[in-house]
Amino acid sequence: MSCRIQIVNYDPQWPRSFAREADRIRDALGNLALRIEHTGSTSFPGLVAKPVVDMLLVVPNSSDEAAYSPALHAAGYTLVIREPDCFEYRMFNRQDSAVNLHVFTSGCAEIERILLFRNWLRSDAADRDRYARTKRELAQAEWPSV
Repeated sequence: MSCRIQIVNYDPQWPRSFAREADRIRDALGNLALRIEHTGSTSFPGLVAKPVVDMLLVVPNSSDEAAYSPALHAAGYTLVIREPDCFEYRMFNRQDSAVNLHVFTSGCAEIERILLFRNWLRSDAADRDRYARTKRELAQAEWPSV
């Protein structure tokens, strides 16, 4: 099944969507939510993006799903990806909101890589513009999956 990736202009609602979902996650997980960050293209004012808010959630141990998954499920999140061989990565999303919740274990090197990339693009307008052009070009192609 091939698909095209939808890229849209920046939506000023994205930061509010992030804040709403971050509150929902904090309420559900309490102190198990060690860190919640807005990542991905929707975290950059003015940048084109897929209309899905990417969130980074850091928990004590992402492989211990029994510790946090039931609370996320009760808050409306569904586990959609489990990659134990890739940083014990998990991804959840919600049916009623365009959110991808990326879950990693505290101390995982991938967390800092994601945040370094986000912070770099926030600080370098030329690279951010190049990234936007590349996203638009790539969105014109057909892909086997998003």
